[in-house]
Amino acid sequence: MAIRRKDSFLWGKAPPTAPPGENRQPHSIEIHTFELLDDIQKLRLEIDDIAREIQSPELIKNVVKNRRFLRGKKKFNMNPKKGLHYLVESELLEWRAESLAEFLYKEDGLNKTAIGHFLGEREEMHLQTLKAFVGLHEFSGLNLVQALRQFLWSFRLPGEAQKIDRMMEAFATRYCDCNPGVFQSTDTCYILSFAIIMLNTSLHNPNVKDKPGLQRFVTMNRGINNGKDLPAELLTKLYTSIRSEPFKIPVDDGNDLTLTFFNPDREGWLLKMGGRVKTWKRRWFILTDSCLYYFEFTTDKDPIGIIPLENLCVGTLCDSSKPYCLELYNPKGQKIKACKTENKGRVVQGKHQSYKLSAAGSGERDAWINAIRASVTKDPFYDLVSLRKRKVISNTSP
Repeated sequence: MAIRRKDSFLWGKAPPTAPPGENRQPHSIEIHTFELLDDIQKLRLEIDDIAREIQSPELIKNVVKNRRFLRGKKKFNMNPKKGLHYLVESELLEWRAESLAEFLYKEDGLNKTAIGHFLGEREEMHLQTLKAFVGLHEFSGLNLVQALRQFLWSFRLPGEAQKIDRMMEAFATRYCDCNPGVFQSTDTCYILSFAIIMLNTSLHNPNVKDKPGLQRFVTMNRGINNGKDLPAELLTKLYTSIRSEPFKIPVDDGNDLTLTFFNPDREGWLLKMGGRVKTWKRRWFILTDSCLYYFEFTTDKDPIGIIPLENLCVGTLCDSSKPYCLELYNPKGQKIKACKTENKGRVVQGKHQSYKLSAAGSGERDAWINAIRASVTKDPFYDLVSLRKRKVISNTSP
């Protein structure tokens, strides 16, 4: 018996029924035709409904809003100030410290280095945002190492001493507010926080051969609690925690070095003597984070060479082929641990025992030498701790 569909209301009539005894094959084809036409009509109605939804002004508005928000986040990762101003101008964010801090603290996909750069600036809105950002962290009941782990995971600490100082000052104030009575002053919390960060580096950096023991850590923190010593049990607990588990430092996408070069110590054109082929080539140099990067063009995103400045010396050089020269070299005569990119994009280790560079004038050469020397020797953590320790000692002196 043939199947008769009863949902052919879309066509106004049911498919015809063949008389008894008549050949069933044409009738079956006709029924299937009606069923297909029914299905096609239903699909048309569904497509019309979806099209109406897509053309809805509210939906279009939301799509545009989401696209602008994503574009704003990308702009932020390239340049924090421009990204935030774009989001504010697009009415997706308010230019208030609380609103900015919540965005930086909660939003996924933001570059942690960019967050650190923005929070470390000294303009009033940045300072207010930093205070609000730190206020979103809850440190109650946490020991200092636990609080630092949480805090240092929410952004990447910048390299400039003044920025570090402001950010760690805000952290110390917040920690003491959440844990009254643990330390006698925020200065104590500030100094001990830096001591813990430096301890983390000393214990877990493979280049540091002289690993500090518990007794050295206790000794270096004597008298920092308004002239008094902190409990040995507290320092032992903090030391053990760092020794057993290092801080997890947020790592951004290594393929995007834009933020690395965002606020360099110095940048400019220099001539560089080649390694294998002894010819001078004009390169764009950027000095930042104790590394010297060089590019073929200022618009290049990735460097063609990187020179880590650790254990290197720099000085003037007399060269008959070029004036105003400076030289980077290893005082032990060893090869410099640098890297460069070959024509095919392969990264290889450099084979220089020294780097010869030439500036446009004596003033520019001397400025580069001074900047490189400062980058090689600076350690903002030790400088900041020393200053704060002197402050504590002077305040407690009779």
